[in-house]
Amino acid sequence: MGRYIEEILQPGEKLLYSTTVHWIVYLPGILGWVAALAALAIGYSTENGTLKVLAMALAIVLALYGAAMVLRGWFRRWTTEFDVTDRRIVHKAGFVRRRTMEMNMDKVESVDVIQSILGRMLNYGEVVVRGVGESWEPILTIGSPLEFRNHITAR
Repeated sequence: MGRYIEEILQPGEKLLYSTTVHWIVYLPGILGWVAALAALAIGYSTENGTLKVLAMALAIVLALYGAAMVLRGWFRRWTTEFDVTDRRIVHKAGFVRRRTMEMNMDKVESVDVIQSILGRMLNYGEVVVRGVGESWEPILTIGSPLEFRNHITAR
């Protein structure tokens, strides 16, 4: 499966910038694995049989939760694209049920970037593209939002 933007580029259109969802989407899964390791450590360190079984069961549940969240984050990153060409902005999300949004560069009025303190430290944030007569819903957890905005506004 090729990238969506490569399938829809018009003759003479050039891809200027491409990004995806930030790796922070893996954080719930990683935290689940850390909690699973903590439960596992408690299970191995205790002598109480009931507590040992409960801790091991909790470790298994948390490890499965972590794996599911990491898989979910990977799938979201794999199926989401944010692209800027010399003519338009393209956002694609989804695999089976695909959702795309496009806006011609001539229609862009402003690009807002919203970043938390953690977002500024890890370089992710929310981008809102406002156009003439229309606007996009916020694009959440995009990687390198300032660079994405700069490629839109620097024409």
